[in-house]
Amino acid sequence: MSKIIRIIPCLDLDQGRVVKGVRFTDLQDAGDPVELAQRYLDEGADELTLLDVSATLEGRDTTIDTLHAVAATLPIPITIGGGVRELADATRLLEAGARRVSVNTAAITRPELLAELATAHGPAAVVLSIDARKHPSQPSGYEVTTHGGKKGAGIDVVEWARQAEQAGVGVILLNSIDADGTKDGFDLDLLSAVRSVTELEIIASGGAGKAADFVEAAQAGADGVLAASVFHYGIVSIGEVKNLLHQAGFVS
Repeated sequence: MSKIIRIIPCLDLDQGRVVKGVRFTDLQDAGDPVELAQRYLDEGADELTLLDVSATLEGRDTTIDTLHAVAATLPIPITIGGGVRELADATRLLEAGARRVSVNTAAITRPELLAELATAHGPAAVVLSIDARKHPSQPSGYEVTTHGGKKGAGIDVVEWARQAEQAGVGVILLNSIDADGTKDGFDLDLLSAVRSVTELEIIASGGAGKAADFVEAAQAGADGVLAASVFHYGIVSIGEVKNLLHQAGFVS
């Protein structure tokens, strides 16, 4: 049976607008989240991810009004993250229409949060977002970062993925800071390293520039492929990605 690969547009949110930058910096306005979400539904997206990119840095909760507005128009699963610091935050977002919640910085600060979320809502509702960057100090060559990629956590990415599986997390969202927004392709070495130590679902993120990049990520072990700017600006269409995945023997 062919492996199913999910196509996931990502809406990075800042003050209720969609933004996009390069390597998590120089954010530019990319449109209205509800309009973009509807467009992606029409184009055949399998899921949608909403990431409030400034919530953690500003010490505030994830914007729930945008989630309400998007969830009201989308029948497909929504993952939301940014500013989730405790179980109550996750519960509120799931009750507001999200299918899954994504955590990053708070889980590094207090790792037991992952098990608390998985116990309360089930593994499938919990996504560990790993913002990874190349760093020679770590055994795998990749370091976990926090606060939107601005602070090194001193944790090896591969070891953190192992711990996530043990904690009961269902999905890893693997973000390459080095590749983010460059359109040079996903970091396949990073993806392969994490795939080699876990059976969890992995969503590859960061670096998509052409449809073939999505196929390469699937071949390297991704279960889902996430992108933002190439979809926002019409550089690559969801239909084009799905066609190429089908030609490569995947289902999407």
